[in-house]
Amino acid sequence: MAILKFEGVKKQFGDNVILKDINFEIEEGKFYTILGPSGSGKTTILRLIAGFDYPNGGSIYFAGKQINQLPANQRQVNTVFQDYALFPNLNVFENIAFGLRLKRMKKKEIQLRVQEALALVHLAGYAHRELDELSGGQKQRVAIARAIVNRPKVLLLDEALSALDHKLRKEMQSELRQLQRQLGITFIFVTHDQEEALAMSDQIMIINEGLIEQSGSPVDIYDEPLNHFVADFIGESNMIPATMVRDFAVAINGKEFICVDAGITPGEQVEVVLRPEDLDITTVEKGKLTATVDSQLFRGVDYQIMVHDTDGHEWKINSIHKTTVGKQIGITFDPEDIHVMRKNETQAEFDARLESYQGVEA
Repeated sequence: MAILKFEGVKKQFGDNVILKDINFEIEEGKFYTILGPSGSGKTTILRLIAGFDYPNGGSIYFAGKQINQLPANQRQVNTVFQDYALFPNLNVFENIAFGLRLKRMKKKEIQLRVQEALALVHLAGYAHRELDELSGGQKQRVAIARAIVNRPKVLLLDEALSALDHKLRKEMQSELRQLQRQLGITFIFVTHDQEEALAMSDQIMIINEGLIEQSGSPVDIYDEPLNHFVADFIGESNMIPATMVRDFAVAINGKEFICVDAGITPGEQVEVVLRPEDLDITTVEKGKLTATVDSQLFRGVDYQIMVHDTDGHEWKINSIHKTTVGKQIGITFDPEDIHVMRKNETQAEFDARLESYQGVEA
């Protein structure tokens, strides 16, 4: 069931258009991430959901009812901000209890709810601590507890982990995901960190310049990027110009390869995406392509190897096997590792093309 829906939503400030035409549905009880570069419009979407801003066009629905002009304090939504937005003059308990006191809830109920929230974020026993006694990670947990204590239908998190150091950020990613599953409420998380989005989400929406470029599961988006922007933004990619030969066949550097894509006009100029971890190094004789090693960087778990092929295209290979700079090597890959992208294809066109050839034998 869709708890939240955007239909043709637009937002601008003066002549500055932030959101152009946003359409999506959010299902209840899932973890969603809105991912995009700075200035893409992702925080504006959160503000529209929360009621801090109102749309200039289109409709926003919550549980089937339009909420375009509904005040923020009447929405079943809470927000965790990047800077926590805690009250420095209040201790942990009073920070978490603040919203409940505004609702004039009974003292005993407030006590019970705050203790429950503290236990959920692993801060039991911290109720009477002052904020300046807490670490960054503990303050983040207090901000989350203050949001969930109101038992919202939807929890919004705006770059909520970006102020934490790398190790703590990793720990909080795991804790947030576990908390969402435990509570069973809808989380909508905004970030510009691709790795974070892939690790935490049930569904990802990638936004760029006020438009949603692609939405889907982390696996779908990583394995089947819709266009150049998505392929470049999510993970590491080799994007090489190519020509569609026919259904399930594409030419790279004039050489034909079997692939798993279809529904593209023969002779159409396309781009091929091959992830660095999907490429294997072999001998020149066994390789599907021949390349020369330009550089090699040891990264602890693997080597990042940069090569150029006989047509001058650069390739990045992530391999556990070491090679030698200046050596000629063969590159090999499987048909399912090749992803063919059309130029300027929309999500609807991509979905229709995918549906048209599903079940057809390559």
